[in-house]
Amino acid sequence: MAASGAGSPGRLVQYVVVRSDLVHKLSWPLGAVITQACHAATAAIHLHYGDPDTQRYLSELDSMHKVVLGAPDEAALSGLSESLTQAGVSHKLWIEQPENIPTCLALKPYPKETVQPLMRKFKLFK
Repeated sequence: MAASGAGSPGRLVQYVVVRSDLVHKLSWPLGAVITQACHAATAAIHLHYGDPDTQRYLSELDSMHKVVLGAPDEAALSGLSESLTQAGVSHKLWIEQPENIPTCLALKPYPKETVQPLMRKFKLFK
């Protein structure tokens, strides 16, 4: 059964964008890459905890909606981060330490229709 409000205007979604080259070209273990996405998503929620959309997202704990997309490489991920910053979209670019490698980014929860146009060029992570 679909969550109440599924598909309705204003549905909140948290986008996570992960570098797909980490798995497919650099041979990172899938678990390590999933961990990066978890770090970014948690950090974005923490940084924007007081935001009304974040609070509403967290209040609907059993119906959270995330979309995980793939960026082909570091340049694409960094370019997306710059575009989001210029557009005023709150997000966290996760940089793995101590290696100092940008691995993924996560947006704070937003109404889907607000941010989906900015994410269209990225495909679902595979």
